[in-house]
Amino acid sequence: MLSKPARWWRAAAAVAAGGLPCLAFPAPALWWFAYVALVPWMLLLRSAPTGRRAALEGWLGGAGFILAVHHWLLPSLHVFLLPLAALLGLLWIPWALLVRELLGGDGAGGRAGAALVLVPAAWLLSELARSWQGLGGPWGLLGASQWQVPPVLRLASVGGVWLVSLLVAAVNCAVVLLIVAPAARVPAVAGLTGCAVLTGVVWLWVPRPEVSGGLRVAVVQPGLVADGPDSADRRFAAGERLTRGLAGQHPDLVVWGESSVGADLTARPDLARRLAALSAEVGAPLLVNVDARRPPAADPGTAGTAAGTGGAGAAGGTGGSGAPGIYKSAVLVGPEGPTGARYDKMRLVPFGEYIPARALLGWATSVGKAAGEDRVPGDSPVLMDLPGRPDVRLGPLVCFESAFPDMSRHLTREGAGLLIAQSATSSFQHSWAPAQHASLAALRAAESGRPMVHATLTGISAVYGPSGERLGSALPTSASTAALYEVPLARGTTLYVRFGDWPVGAALAVLAVYCAAAGVRSFRAGTPAPEPTAPRARTARG
Repeated sequence: MLSKPARWWRAAAAVAAGGLPCLAFPAPALWWFAYVALVPWMLLLRSAPTGRRAALEGWLGGAGFILAVHHWLLPSLHVFLLPLAALLGLLWIPWALLVRELLGGDGAGGRAGAALVLVPAAWLLSELARSWQGLGGPWGLLGASQWQVPPVLRLASVGGVWLVSLLVAAVNCAVVLLIVAPAARVPAVAGLTGCAVLTGVVWLWVPRPEVSGGLRVAVVQPGLVADGPDSADRRFAAGERLTRGLAGQHPDLVVWGESSVGADLTARPDLARRLAALSAEVGAPLLVNVDARRPPAADPGTAGTAAGTGGAGAAGGTGGSGAPGIYKSAVLVGPEGPTGARYDKMRLVPFGEYIPARALLGWATSVGKAAGEDRVPGDSPVLMDLPGRPDVRLGPLVCFESAFPDMSRHLTREGAGLLIAQSATSSFQHSWAPAQHASLAALRAAESGRPMVHATLTGISAVYGPSGERLGSALPTSASTAALYEVPLARGTTLYVRFGDWPVGAALAVLAVYCAAAGVRSFRAGTPAPEPTAPRARTARG
């Protein structure tokens, strides 16, 4: 039994150890630290005296991880971040129990080999569960810490960020075995060697995206605009001024950030006319983002239809549900005005753009900057034809959606040649959030084999090539500028686009087999042995 001081010290150590992996993510971006960041937490869990204690320390460590990786949400959620972290921390309990079960001994008898497979699979299970949009989405996945490592980005093209998370967790597991289990050094070294060989084979043999042509894309980042009743108009004017400076540079496309237009273009035709004139002046269509209430009488097709110029493609109509309310929409505008290609954001940010179960959790608006009114989600993804470039189709995403691998994969499968994420992180300007968000585009580009533009209002804006490599310089949070990028296009299909989230399926399969085998062992151990059959007694007559 642990003494009371020991219990408190272990609890505090669990929270701290769970928070350590945050250093591998931007802004610190110590990517190499990810390969040992889980070791202190795992060492604590394997020494837990009981399964109940391991579950508690897994929960506390999971909460510490959420708090550390998402600490920049404190200005918006305030105290509500604490119960949210406590809720999400529960997802690490199965992993913690498995760590104690498989790493708690001397590693003999095949336990080490099982640990190298099952512990990373259980970690991936926790990542998968919290990737549900209602729980915050796939932000801060362990594999996302490797966004700037080219060989590991190649792994993402094979199995997405999920395969990278499995590899990083497996390396941590092997390091724990090397530290605490001398009998397990051979399988631990074999596991490390296997991870290195897998990465090397993928780097050498998996084909790189085949570059085919290019595109000149301009990103307009107006920078911070002071809050006020006319802030939307001043932001629009700043974007207009910066875009006008691109005249003569011959861009093929100009991209503005999320919420760059603060009024519905059907309700403000003057803004639509200004955007059309701007497009004609710079000689390129503008992809803007409208964050506004859509008039109840507005027909989703009033700005054009999928069959119109630059219309949406097979991924689905204009992307709008047509219900009245506030939308966040990517809108393509040409010299003649809105082209009819519009994408309404489908996956909204919990608490930031809607409150889950508002009747129950609506009180969050009184303690932070939670949404006072739910935004209306779109109902389908959209592909946009780029005027003047029939060979290029645009796959727009809005902000938070760049965290979801399945969304960019779907757009790529439908024919997107350029992925675009329009974002705004001005509420978290001086935190780690802008850098974390920009890094996600590198992963999406590597997974899909398509270049990706991450355009923001206030930084960090960045552009990545089809292998996830950064193109040119990122625009920092201090910049108010427009920048032109030469973006290589690519063709072909990555293994991830073709086969999807197969590492997740594999992890679930091995965990299911383990659970079934454990259940059979438990049943056999609990079944009483049959009574021995005594020989029949002989009688005087027998």
